[in-house]
Amino acid sequence: MDEDLAIINNNTRNEKIKNFFIKYKNVLVSIITLIVITIMIFFGYGEYTKSKKESISNLYNSTIIDYSESTKKDTTDTLIEIINKRDTTYSPLSLYFILDNNLISEKTKVNELFNIIIKKTKLENEIKNLVIYKKALYNADLSNENELISILKPILNSESIWKSHALYLIAEYFFSIGEKNKSKEFFSQILLLENSNKDITREAQKRLNRDLSE
Repeated sequence: MDEDLAIINNNTRNEKIKNFFIKYKNVLVSIITLIVITIMIFFGYGEYTKSKKESISNLYNSTIIDYSESTKKDTTDTLIEIINKRDTTYSPLSLYFILDNNLISEKTKVNELFNIIIKKTKLENEIKNLVIYKKALYNADLSNENELISILKPILNSESIWKSHALYLIAEYFFSIGEKNKSKEFFSQILLLENSNKDITREAQKRLNRDLSE
C-alpha cells in the first residue's frame, strides 16, 4: 500500500513539474536567453575593451618611437588624438610627453588637454591628483594666488599623498613674491601632515629654519 502511494505521489510530482514547464515555457526560455545574452555581452565587452586598450597602446608606442623634429607635428596630432580617447593609461602619458618635449606652446591649448584628463577621463583618485599637481606646476609661473590655489583645491581639500607637494608649491610661490607670512603658513602645514613626503618635509623644514625663522 505504502509503495503504491509513493508511486502515485511521485507521478503526481512529475506531472506538476511537467505542467509547470509547459505553463511557463516562454518565460523560462526568455530568462535563459537573457542570461546567455548577458554573458555574451559581458565577455564580448571585455574583449572589446582589451582590444581597444591594445590598439591605443600600439599607437602610443609607435608614435613616441618615431618621434623626431621632422615628425613633430604628426606626433603632436596623434598624441592629442590619444588624449581625446580618454584612456586611463595612455591619455595621461601622451600629455606628459607633450609637456616634456614642449610640443605645444599655447598654454590655453595645453590647459584644455589637462582638463580632458582631469574632468573627462576616469582616473583613480591619486592619478588624477598627480595630473592636477602637474597642471599647477605648468601654470605656476603665470598664475596669480587665486588661480594657483583654485587649481590645487581638490588636493588641498583631501588627504592625498600629493597634498604636501601642493602645499610646498604654494609656499614657494608666496616666498617668491615676498609674501613671507603666507609662505611660512603653508610650509608649516606640511610639517603637520601625517602622510607628508619625507623629502618635501625636509625641504620645508630647511626653508622655515633658514629663511623664515623669526
